[in-house]
Amino acid sequence: MEKSNPVLDKSFQFAVHIVEVHRHLTNERKEFVLSKQLLRSGTSVGANVHEAQAAQTKPDFIAKMSIASKEARETLYWLNLLKETAYLNAQAPQNTALISQCHELNKLLTSIVKTAQENLKNTK
Repeated sequence: MEKSNPVLDKSFQFAVHIVEVHRHLTNERKEFVLSKQLLRSGTSVGANVHEAQAAQTKPDFIAKMSIASKEARETLYWLNLLKETAYLNAQAPQNTALISQCHELNKLLTSIVKTAQENLKNTK
């Protein structure tokens, strides 16, 4: 039985929610430019986390997780921009939950990168 990996699970579920928001923005709000940016960065988080699991070296792992962290920060930017421009309802529970999820992922990824960097430093 495969062991659960919280960052893999969280980043995948986050990507699913991002796809749903993109679908809503394009179908209901007819917004295509910002939503495409959100889709790209929001799904890239999980893709990079997934790719990091097969990293060949510790520095490779750190690099992939760092990219995932940067993509999470970019996604937060797009979510906030969409909220401030009223494409996303700021009061809707699913939107506030998505922004919280993004913050949580960002903290988790930052922690993973810092820990991996410390571990790498301590093995040298």
